[in-house]
Amino acid sequence: MQAIFGIIFHFIGGFASGSFYIPYKKVKGWAWESFWIVGGIFSWLIVPPLAAWLTIPGFAEIIKHTSGQILSLTYFFGVLWGIGGLTYGLGVRYLGVALGSSIILGLCSVFGALIPSIYYDFVPTPGKDSITMLLTAHWGQMVLLGIAVCVLGIIICGYAGVLKERELSKDKEVAINNSEYKFGIGIFVAIVSGVLSACFAFGIDAGKIMANEANTAWKALHPGNGEFLFQNNVTYVVLLWGGLTTNFIWCMILNARNKTFGDYTNNKTPLKANYLFSALAGITWFLQFFFYGMGESRLGNGPSSWILHMAFIILIANAWGLILKEWKGVSKKALTAVILGIVTIILSVLIVGYGNSIKP
Repeated sequence: MQAIFGIIFHFIGGFASGSFYIPYKKVKGWAWESFWIVGGIFSWLIVPPLAAWLTIPGFAEIIKHTSGQILSLTYFFGVLWGIGGLTYGLGVRYLGVALGSSIILGLCSVFGALIPSIYYDFVPTPGKDSITMLLTAHWGQMVLLGIAVCVLGIIICGYAGVLKERELSKDKEVAINNSEYKFGIGIFVAIVSGVLSACFAFGIDAGKIMANEANTAWKALHPGNGEFLFQNNVTYVVLLWGGLTTNFIWCMILNARNKTFGDYTNNKTPLKANYLFSALAGITWFLQFFFYGMGESRLGNGPSSWILHMAFIILIANAWGLILKEWKGVSKKALTAVILGIVTIILSVLIVGYGNSIKP
């Protein structure tokens, strides 16, 4: 039952992350950097401490009494993740919601799932699964098989993107419908984003002592009720400061370079609606972390939680890509390829879920 709830929580988080960019498409007359940072202020500055305040009594004291080294390391991974998040937005812009999310989050899922497990082989940590444990246990082998299947699904989606790129260069009508589609620069920023976005998983591990303290305090008040669902919310506060730093600096540079500071007060645009949709996108983005923490508290296994979360995001993002007709006008072959990629990713979720369900 714990595993089922964990999968449900990860699906909700994946739905939030796979859907967050949709409100941005409703923003009119603003440059990308303007609506991105407005949404980011909600994602990384306003909502995280609010969520922690609502769920963890004394969260500020936990942060205050945490060593500077742990806070710095958590923040540092947040900075790196922030670069990944920044390039995520660009990747989606140039590749589309479906293909961009598939490639970025696929790479992110592999790095985020495996690197911490390799680390735990060298630095054994109670409650954490090392790569040796995954390789030698049947349940762990199923998790690794699920990761491999997820990678296959990503490759298939990438192949669909290559087909789409070829067709865009030949069909002017399709090119007009996909005017921002740029496979070359898009694939470059997608790779950068996929690698650095995995640093979010490393940041959660770096700040785990804060989550453990919140968990211990909750268990003292609620004995026998299992793991605290919201324990990671305190870690997010520090981790997301790093993400805010990176994105704020870059967006301000772009505002200055592109002379778009006027966007924030331009009465010729629907200002209220733009702020509203940007805020909605930012809040939706944060909900992925909120539910990821809940899912991890139920599944426990880091690789399982990370790959499930990423796979659900890829699934939802591709579904939105089809709904928004990002593949309209492409050949049946390309459309079949992206649907096959989605189905393969769904299969990977089922395999990982099964592996986690048979864990002793």
